[in-house]
Amino acid sequence: MISNLSLNIAVTVRDEATADERNARVKVPNSLPRFLEAGHDQWCLLEDLIIAHLGKLFPGMTIGRADLFRVTRNADLTLEEDEADDLLVALEIELRRQRFGQALRVEIQRGMSEEFLKLLVDQLELDPANVYVTDTMLGLSDLWTLYRLDRPDLKGESWSPLTPKRLLDGDHVGDVFAAIREGDILLHHPYDSFSDSVETFTAQAALDPKVVGIKQALYRTSGDSPIVASLGRALERGKQVVALVELKARFDEAANIEWAKALEDAGVHVVYGIVGLKTHCKITLVLRSEGDTTVRYVHIGTGNYNGQTARTYEDLGLLTCDPAISHDVGELFNFLTGFSRIGNYEKLIVSPLSTRPRVLELINAQRDRGPLGKIAIKVNGLTDPAIIDALYEASIAGVEIRLVVRTLCSLRPGVPGLSENITVHSLVGEFLEHSRIFAFGEQGGPDFSIYIGSADLMERNLDRRVEVLVPIEDLSLQSEVLEDFEITWRDDLFTWVLGTDRRWRRLQPVNNFSAQAEFKRQALDRSRSLSQV
Repeated sequence: MISNLSLNIAVTVRDEATADERNARVKVPNSLPRFLEAGHDQWCLLEDLIIAHLGKLFPGMTIGRADLFRVTRNADLTLEEDEADDLLVALEIELRRQRFGQALRVEIQRGMSEEFLKLLVDQLELDPANVYVTDTMLGLSDLWTLYRLDRPDLKGESWSPLTPKRLLDGDHVGDVFAAIREGDILLHHPYDSFSDSVETFTAQAALDPKVVGIKQALYRTSGDSPIVASLGRALERGKQVVALVELKARFDEAANIEWAKALEDAGVHVVYGIVGLKTHCKITLVLRSEGDTTVRYVHIGTGNYNGQTARTYEDLGLLTCDPAISHDVGELFNFLTGFSRIGNYEKLIVSPLSTRPRVLELINAQRDRGPLGKIAIKVNGLTDPAIIDALYEASIAGVEIRLVVRTLCSLRPGVPGLSENITVHSLVGEFLEHSRIFAFGEQGGPDFSIYIGSADLMERNLDRRVEVLVPIEDLSLQSEVLEDFEITWRDDLFTWVLGTDRRWRRLQPVNNFSAQAEFKRQALDRSRSLSQV
């Protein structure tokens, strides 16, 4: 009964009176801080303190070896949604069980006794291949405790996101709805401020007397989210407010339950999505009375509605009142919050309905152009067999294919006769690259199309999640998205390249070009040019 991700000490003790030797396990309590202050700028790890005083835990025994280990368990939920009378209650029960799900791996520090390691592997029913040996401390995420210390001299230069120029009115954020009416607005976080754009969009909607309704799909957010607070204020002012909360967002299930309850207590109409599907799309719909009609304003993003992660995750977003796009978003919310069937959408690409078929169609159109074809895709993961096969076929036809894949990539580039026209990069920098871009053809060409959205090219995103890709149709915004991709592709300081042997290798710097530093520079240049006007 070793709980998921808990830190443990494997201790060998010997009873000198009987000569019996025992193996014991001591759990390092997660209710105490991992780092204990031991003097000015000096810190001690909690487990080191415990190990130094094991004699107090085992009086009368001789202490032998003491080794650290940590077990990772399966975090997937085995919830039968269609059999649950109350999804929220059923999920709370399942989360309590989840702490002791199937063991997937054990992390140990080098030097653990073979006897205790064999005991762990046997008792956890693990394949020995899933034992990970390290020379560093276990649970590296706890180092954030030290990072939060007020020691600017030990940190890199901090970045403060800037207000998007289209939203500025003098030195403050103006009327977001008026700005959207003037044309679509592209957001690039964390270079563009999430607070001054998306959170302000929701806040202004909550207070605007002409706004009659707000609908929002929330996959992950922070507990003190200004967006959640805005939804509450909108409700107090008599507006219709619908929040689609994905309770099954992995690792955030417990947090989502808590603020879903808070929203319900405030009177917000909370919906928990579709049975059998995760709602992973990031969409907001605002209904505003203007004259004798109701205008729909929409935000569609690649990242979560979380102001904290928006400062460290690179993402794109679109603010628009395009009639076709906003109508599609309205129809999608009708499907997600009611009993209507998922329909055909004029401009949106929606999983699980059309993402794989449409992406395959776009890839095959470039394949048919042969060496004139071009494909540029940026995603978090690429594992879908049908998509990979289509990319191989396009490569064989001579299409230039450039892929930026942050994590899992099952495609094998550079294989003669199969994928020699495919190059795969991964950028690992200060910010986590999280946006998704899909570009096919050359801008200005008759077959050119470019999309952003929430979907990765993985089976789970294409078959088991509700995802949205939105076309970028404004020519200037198309150029911005393409430039974002090109800048990312040019990076040679923080880029890794996937080889034919399926191994990632650090790209050797030639120009010492950092894409993220360039995005910062451009954002600062825009800010300076506005301040000089």
